[in-house]
Amino acid sequence: MQGVIKRLAAPMLVWMLALSGCAKEEAAKNGVKGDEKEGKAVTIGVTQIIQHPSLDAAFNGFKKAVEDGGFKEGENVKYNVQNAQGDMNNNQTIANNFVSDEVDLIFANSTPSAQSALNATKEIPIVFTSVTDPVGAGLVPSMDKSGENITGTTDSHPDAIRKTIQFIDEQTDAKTVGLIYNAGEQNSVAQIEKVKDAAKNTDLKFVETSVSTTAEVKQAAESLVGKADVFYIVTDNTVVSAIESVVSVANEKKIPVFAGELDSLKRGCFAAYGFDYYDIGYQAGEMAVAILKGEKKPSEIKPEYPSKLKLVINKQAAEKQGIKLKPEWDQMAEYIE
Repeated sequence: MQGVIKRLAAPMLVWMLALSGCAKEEAAKNGVKGDEKEGKAVTIGVTQIIQHPSLDAAFNGFKKAVEDGGFKEGENVKYNVQNAQGDMNNNQTIANNFVSDEVDLIFANSTPSAQSALNATKEIPIVFTSVTDPVGAGLVPSMDKSGENITGTTDSHPDAIRKTIQFIDEQTDAKTVGLIYNAGEQNSVAQIEKVKDAAKNTDLKFVETSVSTTAEVKQAAESLVGKADVFYIVTDNTVVSAIESVVSVANEKKIPVFAGELDSLKRGCFAAYGFDYYDIGYQAGEMAVAILKGEKKPSEIKPEYPSKLKLVINKQAAEKQGIKLKPEWDQMAEYIE
């Protein structure tokens, strides 16, 4: 009898293993591994190029959306949070480690973070945010089509740069705009090109300087004193991380600072057309939830732009940077103190 049982049990075991393998393979095709289907905790690898308020806000928004989607930290989701400290080599190492650890999803919070993640894996789902030009960065074919295992939200509203240049041209006496950025950041190079393109029908001129580290930012700002009438700081990770250095020079020399995102206003910039990074992080988190639940594959979720855009002016910064507020701005902008 035992021999009969053994003969029956062996093929039954093979069949059960095959069935289990098929189930996990099917789950993987839907953007997740088999563990999620079985209700086990998922692991999200979080990679961020550097720490600054905008990126931190995006991550907070992402976590909130994931929580609202039913994934509670410490219960059914774990976060492996890594910061590259501005080092591109660290960036790639972080992504490679996530692949080795077989995380269930990668949240890439910046352009270089997303590029490194995609370079490391074509299988693990990747959701990005805080990426200025997803197409130019090689992450997605177009804003109407995601990559095979990657999708996300951009931090570039189609009208933000155009409206900023229009404001500088029509609402200030500036003739020359000073640009400070890291030429090693593809997202920044793309923005600088858009800035110049937006100014083609104006008389504005540009002076620019490039930095590679946050330690170089103040000297870069000082080098433009006497040349630039205003500063325009796009969403460059390196410069935004040290925006106080630009603001200190601007306050001393009475040079208005226009920012590419709203969080820099709290740190002393004068004005920005922007949106809340928390919101685009939340949008990205909603994508992650759909992927983790197996409802959609990354390839089935189109990349998204920010849903809102507004002009915000910092009154205190205006005073420090020698700007007299105009009555007509009351209808155009929100004010912060």
